[in-house]
Amino acid sequence: MKKVVVLLAVVSMMASCRPASEGFLQTDGRHIVNGEGDFVLLRGIGLGGWMLQEPYMLKLSGVAPAQYDIKNRIAALTGEERCAEFYDAWLANMVTRRDIDSLKAWGFNSVRLAMHYNLFTPPIEEEPVAGEISWLDKGFVMTDSLLSWCTANEIYLILDLHAAPGGQGNDIPIADVDTTKANLWESELNRKKTVALWGRLAERYRDEPWIGGYDLINETNYPLEDNSELRRLFIEITGAIRAVDTNHIIFIEGNNFATDFRGVTPPWDDNMVYSFHKYWNPTTVETIQKYLDLRDEYNVPLWMGESGENNNEWYRSAVELFEADSIGWAWWTLKKLGSESGIMNVTMPDGYQQIINYWKGNGPAPAPDEAHRTLMQLTENIRIENCDVNYGVLTALFGR
Repeated sequence: MKKVVVLLAVVSMMASCRPASEGFLQTDGRHIVNGEGDFVLLRGIGLGGWMLQEPYMLKLSGVAPAQYDIKNRIAALTGEERCAEFYDAWLANMVTRRDIDSLKAWGFNSVRLAMHYNLFTPPIEEEPVAGEISWLDKGFVMTDSLLSWCTANEIYLILDLHAAPGGQGNDIPIADVDTTKANLWESELNRKKTVALWGRLAERYRDEPWIGGYDLINETNYPLEDNSELRRLFIEITGAIRAVDTNHIIFIEGNNFATDFRGVTPPWDDNMVYSFHKYWNPTTVETIQKYLDLRDEYNVPLWMGESGENNNEWYRSAVELFEADSIGWAWWTLKKLGSESGIMNVTMPDGYQQIINYWKGNGPAPAPDEAHRTLMQLTENIRIENCDVNYGVLTALFGR
């Protein structure tokens, strides 16, 4: 009898192209298996707020619509140079080797990296040569470091394009959408850049067995008739990946925040997983039955790629629901300000509320030096050694 291996990311390879002994995760009918052919139950965490800041995680709901506006506000308050200093420190401190070591010790076996495209390639409006695609080192270097920490801990890393070029939907915060510019579905150049980015990532990581797989586009939420346009883009991205990488699993999310899979079935690749998300609704079989039916009809695995933002009782019940049907999961999220619903709580620094009040129009502007000190303290507070671990969440997820 094959042993069960608990592990959260999906690494893949096309089952028809590479034997399982070569070490990559792959699909086997309705299951994900490892290089030994053993069933893998994925248990993971999403690294939200690191490469892509969502305003609510920073207590900025109703203040800034998305990350681009947060940056503009900080630059106006402290100056461009000190704004850049803040973001350099943020990216350096929020996720470190110690975070990944801790996740391993707590029982997680993979992570889902929420990527912002603009750390890998500039917006189409900022390309040095209009219509061409250039590359930035920052995102690749950060991903390389994260992969090295995951490899050392034998944790799988799933790459998730959380903010696609232009933004993949009408929910502005989750994809850093600037509504004054063309989004993903309004711009052929944005779609071309998305395909090229995945080709670049696949070429770089094709031989890495601790890459769990590629989650092509997070939570599309856009009125696409019958989702055929979404399917076409997914197939085009798959082609760019498979041109250089036949090793890794490809994860496909439906429209309407990964709940609507009309048009993106049947599967078009031999090493593919359908990923649904689940928030706030009841933790009953009936609420996921349509996904179970999809799995059974097409004989492909399911992955619950994102859930959370609730209470511990709901978490416990949801995990029991998923695991009863051998469905792996990735929780959301690692760290937030002033919250007990994530894995770690970040303390608000002194002076931060004054900045919020000023941005809301409810108070005077802090002095630039004072605001900068406050924001730099925030980048220290997000370090794991300065966070409060919400052990109740861990207990709810792992039953201990």
